Parts: sequence; C-alpha cells; structure tokens
Amino acid sequence: MPAVKRRSGESPEQLIRRFKKEVMKSKVLSDVRRKRWFISKSELRRIEKKKAIRRAKRRTRHHQTNRRRRR
Repeated sequence: MPAVKRRSGESPEQLIRRFKKEVMKSKVLSDVRRKRWFISKSELRRIEKKKAIRRAKRRTRHHQTNRRRRR
C-alpha cells in the first residue's frame, strides 16, 4: 500500500496529488478492478489474444497511413 509523508511547507493539495501519483504507480486500483470478478485462465488467454490482434491491426493501420503521407 502506498504511503506518503508530508514534507515541510507542503500544502494538503500537493500532498494529495503526490499520493494519487503513488497510487497510480503501485497499480492498486487497477488490480482491485481486475479482481472484482473471477475470470478463468482460459478466458484471460482469450482476452489477451483479442487485445494482441487489436494492437497488431492498429500498428499496421498506423504504419500504412504514415507511408501514404511520406509520398
């Protein structure tokens, strides 16, 4: 669990902002959201495969549009 100590002369807003950054770095919230429901390993593999395909399509589409612009 992320912990933040108040620095001398630091305002409460700055402290909260620093704490939020630490929480984001530790990925606590994303883990909680992910573990909210049980997902079997086969389902996780299927989801990851879908994401990989989507990423690959996005990369090739981006690469093709850049090639057109250069000409």
